[in-house]
Amino acid sequence: MVVRRDGGDAAAGGSGVTAAAKPTIADVAALAGVSVSAVSKVVNGRGGISSATRERVLDAADKLRWSPSATAVALRGARTRAIGMVAGRSSDLLAADPHFTVLISGIERELAPADYGLLLHIVGEEPDAEIRAYRRLAGERRVDGVILTESRVNDPRFPLLRDLRLPAVLVGAPWREDDAVVPVQAPDQANGIREAVSYLLEFGHRRIAMVTGPPDRVHTIVRRRAFETTLRDAGLRPTRVVTADFTAQDAAAATTVLLLAPADERPTAILYANDTMALAGMNTARRLDFDVPRDVSVIGYDNLPLGELTHPTLSTVAQDLTGLGRTAAAALFRLLGERRPDTTPLPALRPPHFLLRESTAPAL
Repeated sequence: MVVRRDGGDAAAGGSGVTAAAKPTIADVAALAGVSVSAVSKVVNGRGGISSATRERVLDAADKLRWSPSATAVALRGARTRAIGMVAGRSSDLLAADPHFTVLISGIERELAPADYGLLLHIVGEEPDAEIRAYRRLAGERRVDGVILTESRVNDPRFPLLRDLRLPAVLVGAPWREDDAVVPVQAPDQANGIREAVSYLLEFGHRRIAMVTGPPDRVHTIVRRRAFETTLRDAGLRPTRVVTADFTAQDAAAATTVLLLAPADERPTAILYANDTMALAGMNTARRLDFDVPRDVSVIGYDNLPLGELTHPTLSTVAQDLTGLGRTAAAALFRLLGERRPDTTPLPALRPPHFLLRESTAPAL
């Protein structure tokens, strides 16, 4: 939200927030019980402010939905030379899923030569935690722009970033086009799932299940639609689609349900939302005395390096996470008017594609 300044900070002192007025820096100061200059120091990242006072100011800014105007920020100083990412997942989940590690490695390959840093906030899954994190990043002027992941249906981050005037790039497809973010994605997001299901059909599989991610994620919707459409075109229906989060525990629970079904309902092949979940599914199948791939074929998603270190090696849908990270960072540089120091062209992003390995075999 842009601050309206009427005659400077001092003149704004004592003004109240009306239903029609936008909040000012003076309103934030009054609510926090501090001076306008203290709010200014917090916004500009200056010293001389205790952590308790800083928290009161930031909490007041959150409650009033206030942030400094982009013009005022530009006048007050140079770039931070930092890019922000906010992960709305638990630290345990991030540690167990190398997806983000590979993506971040691609981002860093572009940022480091340009002397930019990446500021990663892990905020957990508490409602509105991400929103508060973005407001603080903007309010404290800690980053020049942000990279978003995992677009959602009716994504609340888009209108917020528009209000904050914070340049943003999204890795993936938005639910709807929105000028608040620049999307970066490989072409034909459905291709990898179509190829995987087609291979399974050629191998004689007719009972095929899918363990998806959260239903509000855009990529979950795209992949499930491709899965169901490819089966429908072959005259089949999915044996079952199980919704899960991205954890190994959820994947193990879903796999148990699928494999303990009656024999005529039990899938002979299962597709998972990511490689970590697929590996957990393979381990669960073994514990239940099912052989992979003789009794059940398993397919993951992402093509993470660990998939080639397992026995059997993991069939998967490959996407170029490193390339996506590099392309996202380069797109944000363009928004900021920066040039990439590396003159080598970025590699072209190819559609997700199926990699056949040892965890997939013909149906018995």
